[in-house]
Amino acid sequence: MKSDKGASFLNIILDSIADGVFTINARDQITSFNRAAEDITGFTRNEAIGQYCFNIFRTNICQTHCALKQTLRTGKAITNLPVNILNKEGKEVPVSISTAVLKDEKGEVFGAVETFRDISVEEELKKEISKQYSLEDIISKNHQVQEIFHILPDIAESDSTVLIQGPSGSGKELFARAIHNLSHRKNNPYIKVNCGALPDTLLESELFGYIKGAFTDARRDKPGRFALAEGGTIFLDEIGDMSPALQIKLLRVLQEKEYEPLGGITPVKADARTITATNKILSDLVKTGSFREDLFYRLNVVKIELPPLSKRREDIPLLIENFIHKFNLRKGKNIVGVSDAVMEFLMGYDFPGNIRELENVIEYAFVLCKDRIIEIKHLPPELTSGLREREIPQKPAMNHPLKNAEAELIQRTLEKHHGNRVATAKELKINRSTLWRKMKKYGI
Repeated sequence: MKSDKGASFLNIILDSIADGVFTINARDQITSFNRAAEDITGFTRNEAIGQYCFNIFRTNICQTHCALKQTLRTGKAITNLPVNILNKEGKEVPVSISTAVLKDEKGEVFGAVETFRDISVEEELKKEISKQYSLEDIISKNHQVQEIFHILPDIAESDSTVLIQGPSGSGKELFARAIHNLSHRKNNPYIKVNCGALPDTLLESELFGYIKGAFTDARRDKPGRFALAEGGTIFLDEIGDMSPALQIKLLRVLQEKEYEPLGGITPVKADARTITATNKILSDLVKTGSFREDLFYRLNVVKIELPPLSKRREDIPLLIENFIHKFNLRKGKNIVGVSDAVMEFLMGYDFPGNIRELENVIEYAFVLCKDRIIEIKHLPPELTSGLREREIPQKPAMNHPLKNAEAELIQRTLEKHHGNRVATAKELKINRSTLWRKMKKYGI
């Protein structure tokens, strides 16, 4: 009788908890199921108890990396693992789960417990934040890049020639592709040519094509990249490396909208929008005589200047989260973030290779990291070789690089509605109590 009272008391406690809780025995059968678990999954306690957990708590990791099985096998608890479940109606619900083993008085394991909370609101807010800070495949909260975001649709519509200047690895091709995708040419080809990777003769034939017999191995006509980009966009990367001879031919394409294939005598019309990019300052090359002034003015109709990553450090947490998501999908891992020590180190690093270097650093860390958090020891040694262990701050893991962005979004929305919390919560698609809690959390 005393045992029944104890069990009843435990159920009352479990039902008062806002998080879902269920327990399983050694045979993976559910032995308890609280009220919040009923609300989140849609299954009643009577439907759940006695069932195998994977029939009720249907996650996207049940068949491959079951958290409960891992905890029972290793004895190690799992904390705040984000997964998706299918509720009774078949709707996907994002949840955060934690697991631990259950032991009897003798210390023998007889089952496991899993707690979970619905993070739908947080995920929706993350999506809202992502919309604020992304355009196509470009992610940034930097004011200079945000200004480019604002005018990029107009640039795309204009069909004008665009010059994108910025250091290597700063994302010039992403902007070129975004311009194409936002333009009326988006359903036609997007062709990329690296002008610095090919010698003159080969680059000319690549750009303009050749006709049969133009040279010894020319056994048939071959269309060039301008022909392949017909009706679409051609992106000429590293345009600053193009030779003066080819600059003249490109100038003709831009002025006359026509070109002659190698070995040809009949002009061919060109209908391709031209976007160019360089990591050099073309105006300086014009002054030294290595770049034609008339071509420079043809290319410099609309100019986009991209800052190096060292000038947009506020983007580093956003980019890290994006790369972690990307490599989780590609490599089948479930890394959730970087430690505060790693974040502090990367925020202070100069990144001479810019965004490309940051991406390479995260990919390298994915190779070494066997846990859920990337630590200093997982970073490339050439980056951290100058650090002594005592110089590396040991802080708790930071799993949510977007928290500052979330605070900014809430602050901006509040200002928009003159401090009206009801209107703010409605726009953010969260309830007022959640908004109040987040405002308290961020000191707003």
